[in-house]
Amino acid sequence: MKSVIDGLNLSELSSLIAAAERRLQVLCRRRPAVAVRRELTALAAAHGYTIGELVSMSDDFLGAARKPARRKAAKVAPKYRDPDNKRNTWSGRGSAPTWLVEKVKRGHSRADFLIPGLARPTAKSEGMGKRSVFKVR
Repeated sequence: MKSVIDGLNLSELSSLIAAAERRLQVLCRRRPAVAVRRELTALAAAHGYTIGELVSMSDDFLGAARKPARRKAAKVAPKYRDPDNKRNTWSGRGSAPTWLVEKVKRGHSRADFLIPGLARPTAKSEGMGKRSVFKVR
């Protein structure tokens, strides 16, 4: 098995060694997490708190600033299928897949790729953002 290091030249290898040494110095200066956790628990107990209370308070404080999590969109049955490759499907949501865009550029219509009996064509977005009402002077 060939490693990634075998493909490095001299300058890349020396910069990688220098970065690794810097990271090693940072890690050596840090105190062990067990010791820090022990000190934090003792400090919280000295003030009458538990670590769980302090963490939950900070989560509540930070939670007010965060946006609520978005719900994942439900799966939708496909509306369009590529006749050349049956695995290529599209639900009509989001941007059109490359296989459909290429075939439309070649002169086909999106309606040519509709799966029969499942759905109507997706509305075209060509009119979106264009002025439909003009001011008469």
